[in-house]
Amino acid sequence: MAIKKQYLKSKPVCKVTFSVPADEAKNVVVLGSFNEWNTQKATKLKKLKNGIFKGTVDLEKDNSYEFKYLVDGTSYINDEHADAYAWNDFAGAENSVIKL
Repeated sequence: MAIKKQYLKSKPVCKVTFSVPADEAKNVVVLGSFNEWNTQKATKLKKLKNGIFKGTVDLEKDNSYEFKYLVDGTSYINDEHADAYAWNDFAGAENSVIKL
């Protein structure tokens, strides 16, 4: 897994690219505080030929966001390269955190 941050000079935005290796998966989405944890608004990651799912989200800088990956609609996973982790009582587990 990997997270790439690209800050824009012209806007207060950071392009965040999420990469998830998941050869066996059919689909991977990113859910988080930036899309209200709503599966309908989730950012779908595109599967590349090498088995890595990749996608980019524009997020407002000077904020932090909690997120998780949802693999095949059943498994929630954290990103091992997250900036931090935050406990979530609702889920009873930690969420990944990205700080911009």
